[in-house]
Amino acid sequence: MSMRNLSVIILAAGKGTRMKSALPKVLHPVCGLPMLHYPVSVVKRVCSSNSKVVAVVGCGAEDVKAAFGGRGLSFVYQKDQLGTGHAVMQASAALKGVDGDVLILSGDVPLITADTITALVKFHRSGGKAAPVMTLVTAMLANPSGYGRVLRNDAGAVEAVVEEKDCGDCERAIHEINAGIYIVKAGFLFENLKRLGNRNAQSEYYLPDLVRLARKAGHKVKALTHHDTEEVMGINNRVELAKAARVMRQRINTAMMLSGVTIIDPDTTYIDADVSVGVDSIIHPGARIAGATVIGANCVIEQGSHLVDSILGNNTTVKAYSLIEGTKAGKGVIIGPFARLRPGNVIADEARIGNFVEVKKTTIGKGTKANHLSYLGDAVIGAGVNIGAGTITCNYDGAKKHRTVIEDRAFIGSDTQLVAPVKVGKGAYVGSGTTVTKDVPPDALVVTRVSARVVEGWAIKRKKG
Repeated sequence: MSMRNLSVIILAAGKGTRMKSALPKVLHPVCGLPMLHYPVSVVKRVCSSNSKVVAVVGCGAEDVKAAFGGRGLSFVYQKDQLGTGHAVMQASAALKGVDGDVLILSGDVPLITADTITALVKFHRSGGKAAPVMTLVTAMLANPSGYGRVLRNDAGAVEAVVEEKDCGDCERAIHEINAGIYIVKAGFLFENLKRLGNRNAQSEYYLPDLVRLARKAGHKVKALTHHDTEEVMGINNRVELAKAARVMRQRINTAMMLSGVTIIDPDTTYIDADVSVGVDSIIHPGARIAGATVIGANCVIEQGSHLVDSILGNNTTVKAYSLIEGTKAGKGVIIGPFARLRPGNVIADEARIGNFVEVKKTTIGKGTKANHLSYLGDAVIGAGVNIGAGTITCNYDGAKKHRTVIEDRAFIGSDTQLVAPVKVGKGAYVGSGTTVTKDVPPDALVVTRVSARVVEGWAIKRKKG
């Protein structure tokens, strides 16, 4: 189906009062991305490259523009929120001179799919000269509360849409609702927007009143009734936001599994929309994988682990309850359990970061091991290094951060403090319990233990008095 001569208006100006939030409604995240991302992505996927896409912004306009700059959108500002018809009026100048059809979407309907938009355009344009001037998407709801009702005549043709606050008792009993998705012939749209009135319960200019105007002028209006009510649901509060996120998670997890990833319990696995996972990887229950994380093939993400904006090479394992942020790990790395990797780390192949190890802004070489109970911050650590339990890089002097360098094959004994800036040379040994304050030459041994003193009988004398 050709998508030529199709312009788009996305309504994204609403404050979202029922969200009870300072954040503009369309910027509330659904699986890691603002809800407006989804209709924008669908439009970009189905429309031709020369289609004009206009976003109507209002509340939080600068924040919305900042979030979606560079996405090929034109922005128009709706100063006062006076209804959907008024919002579309603001886009008229930006679409001056366009022909064909105008697709109108809401920015708070994140579950809409490319298949539905494609079907809507095909349905609208079928019939040649007998094609309608306007087609809208409807749905049948058991509980239609909050939605405008679709009125049909005895022959089943659409005659009007009535907003709920303007409905009489008979109209409230109708279960077919307006989903707020339209495709309208451009000439009819821009000619009739000026004819919309605001004599209604909310004193607003309703876009669906175009249906009544079209029918009054003898034009045909069609409705595409969608069987999946969840896909066309709008988000007006945080309960609906959670419902939409649940549906989106199901889509993401299903696509992952069909691509060759094992998700042991999809209902308790949270994967954001921008995440990529390679084949034969296994994700355990309770995992949270967020942001632009990329996981290679044959990886294992154990229960309760949380990954954000990180990259893992093939055959890497993240053991239970580890937190990994902004980290790049190579192949065959083992992390955790209970490890914390803060942003800025680069971990080479086959390295091991064990339980209760915290790593921050540190480069770790191939095969290096820090198996337990250590803090490694602002450090460059070479290949084949052993980091003993209780090792601390003392990188902060109260005013500035300093770097620790540990070269290849060095051995750092347990309970070591490395006071940066300091360097441990290749193959050097640092004895357990040592505080390193000066550079250690290659292949040297440094020990700062105090000699043991044994006082025989001391405990007995103390007890006597």
